[in-house]
Amino acid sequence: MQKRTRMAAVLGAAALTMTALAHPAMAEQATTAAQQPASRYEALIPAPLEADAHQGPAFELGPHTVIRTQRGSDEARQVGEYLAEQLRPATGYPIKVTDRAADRPSIALLLRGAGTRVGDQGYRLDVNRNEITIRANTGDGLFAGVQTLRQLLPAEIAADSPRAREWSVPAGRVVDAPRFAYRAAMLDIARHFHTPDEIKSYIDQIAHYKINYLHLHLTDDQGWRIEIDSWPRLAPEGGGEGTGVDGVGGGYLTKEDYADLVAYAESRHITIVPEIDMPGHTNAALSVYGELNCDGKPVPPRTDTEVGYSSLCIDLDITYRFVEDVIREIAELTPGPYLHIGGDEAHATPDEDYRAFMQRLLPLVEKYGKRAFGWTEVTKAEPPTSVVPQFWHTNRENASLAEAVARGNKVIMSPANKAYLDMKYDENTQLGLTWAGYIEVKDAYEWDPGSHVSGVGEDAVFGVEAPLWSETLRSLDDIEFMAFPRLPAIAELGWSPAESHDWESFRARLAEEGKRWEAEGVNFYRSPQIDW
Repeated sequence: MQKRTRMAAVLGAAALTMTALAHPAMAEQATTAAQQPASRYEALIPAPLEADAHQGPAFELGPHTVIRTQRGSDEARQVGEYLAEQLRPATGYPIKVTDRAADRPSIALLLRGAGTRVGDQGYRLDVNRNEITIRANTGDGLFAGVQTLRQLLPAEIAADSPRAREWSVPAGRVVDAPRFAYRAAMLDIARHFHTPDEIKSYIDQIAHYKINYLHLHLTDDQGWRIEIDSWPRLAPEGGGEGTGVDGVGGGYLTKEDYADLVAYAESRHITIVPEIDMPGHTNAALSVYGELNCDGKPVPPRTDTEVGYSSLCIDLDITYRFVEDVIREIAELTPGPYLHIGGDEAHATPDEDYRAFMQRLLPLVEKYGKRAFGWTEVTKAEPPTSVVPQFWHTNRENASLAEAVARGNKVIMSPANKAYLDMKYDENTQLGLTWAGYIEVKDAYEWDPGSHVSGVGEDAVFGVEAPLWSETLRSLDDIEFMAFPRLPAIAELGWSPAESHDWESFRARLAEEGKRWEAEGVNFYRSPQIDW
């Protein structure tokens, strides 16, 4: 006999809450039921398609446990080595990885028998006393299953040193696949440079919630953060000491740094999406190379937070030589299929010039083998249907976006008043901005990407992204404080079926996840909406 599923638990808690309305004496009991997942299978984030806890003995992770990977598969071996790296610190166990049959308790990672339902990113996970088996059709699916397994272990598994305790995984089964194939986080390293080590830490954290893309905002008015050989002064001067908001946060990525980040992200099954913002948000470049300005003179560097004042000179041939050089070099560095060209807040560029610029820019992205992303404003140029606009505005009506969708464009959903992780939680939050409003955890969770904007239905949504801009950020602690617990909310909207979204269930699961963050040392915001 199986224990009730996660959805059954949610419905049961809801029924108890309704009873409590009629019988106030039961109110406290209803609150408790709604806030305590009945099993670890009911505490998973993002919520899976199906999760059932079974009666019977749990799997006990011990000093002789091995990870058995699909024989002959480099993909499975890579995921197995990753999993072993995650399990060794807290357990102190050797956790060997092998592709040989094991005569001891094992965790099997297999690229067969998963079935078509889970697609190319989903998985099946089965747990009994003798073995944990994760089956998938791809390495990406195995990696997603491993993230679920990590959550099924006690929270202390996130610790970086041995803990004396039993490491059990309850018997049960999960069948899972994502709602959207593209689920992203964005980190702005232009307004304040974040080091490669900080970026790697964020990659590790977002991977846990099945985020599979990291959008890096590499250039802006306050800083140019990526080395370009064709324009060698761009990064050292445009991203050097004294750049960044308030003149704090200088630094840039060398090509070697960037390649290393790409490889590290790939080891976590995350694809880097680089952004070079154009034709606005370009003051850092215009301050270094005066020939990119219409008068041929460099502009002063800027360290304030104003927007909309800068623009490449649309009529100059050198502008397009510059643009092509940058796109070519970034494309060569980036194995992923996408390149973000920005395009937002180009208030200093007349609409006619903006359209003319995009008509020359977008074919260059395609020329160098990439698919172009751009912020909402790119739709004003009536781009080809291959271009993916990213919606960031706070309203729910956008005529040019709806027209683009009608023509066949897909959309990334990142409404600023729901998904921007740099907005303050409330009036007492020391970090962050307020122009899009306050975003508490419930605000980040209670919206539907498939119906949020008129004319943009579920079928038109390419995916979901949670941007984190860095005007007020200075450290990894700051990144963590603004991202957690809101990033898991956006991750669940991107992964879990729309019909499963339930705030009371989510806040209960977040409370459990907080124990894991404490064990890991994550500097998360203890929202009063969650009973930590």
